[in-house]
Amino acid sequence: MTDTPDRPKSHGRFSIQASLKPRDLMEETRVVRGAWEARIITLFPEAFPGTLGLSLTGKALEMGLWALKTFPLREFGEGKHRNVDDTPAGGGAGMVLRADVVDRALTAAATALPRGRWPVIYLSPRGRPFTQETARRLADCDGITLLCGRFEGVDERVLEARQIEEISLGDFVLTGGEIAAQAMIDAVVRLRPGVLGNQASTEEESFSEGLLEHPQYTRPAVWEGREIPAVLTGGNHGEVAKWRRAEAERITRERRPDLWAAHQRRDRNS
Repeated sequence: MTDTPDRPKSHGRFSIQASLKPRDLMEETRVVRGAWEARIITLFPEAFPGTLGLSLTGKALEMGLWALKTFPLREFGEGKHRNVDDTPAGGGAGMVLRADVVDRALTAAATALPRGRWPVIYLSPRGRPFTQETARRLADCDGITLLCGRFEGVDERVLEARQIEEISLGDFVLTGGEIAAQAMIDAVVRLRPGVLGNQASTEEESFSEGLLEHPQYTRPAVWEGREIPAVLTGGNHGEVAKWRRAEAERITRERRPDLWAAHQRRDRNS
């Protein structure tokens, strides 16, 4: 078993709590009261914060706009060697994470959870696809607990008993859920207030209205004989908006006919 963190100590609008993993951005971090939090159950806690500690998400983590805790699955393992897996029932290749081990980790991760919306998610190729709509839903929660799978997966019984939601990053298979967890957290955290600074940027990007984003340009005005479209330099903001909308529709229609069809259905039903 593992030591669980003490209850957060109050320091005005901040709380201070030590992480289970001694990383610079995860040890003695100041957390804004009520900040969104990600709790990660993983065999590789050293993978975090990883890229989440860089750029805007890293700055927001340092500022306490969101918080990150890891729960090393090995510490909840069985016996002297802290075994976390066993052979699959019925035979077959690979190993399966044990239900009792995973459940102990889930119980520890649920300690002192604030009241509110706090989904528990297993990152799995068979889960429902992760979309921008999913990111917005999770950003509106108080936090999430992510279970990072390994090997052949997790014993089905603990997923059923704890009513764990399964989400997939895409139609492909990774060696574990840590990379998927970082991608999901990044997509969610950037939607939280104060992280990007300019909230309008999240309203104009791909998938915000069910469309892919329009092309972007910047200086120099001419590069290798290619000019910025004249409409973008003419100063007519109304025409710029029309051009961007038309380009977003064109790109979506050409590259993602599935999104285009869904967009058209929404327009007809609105």
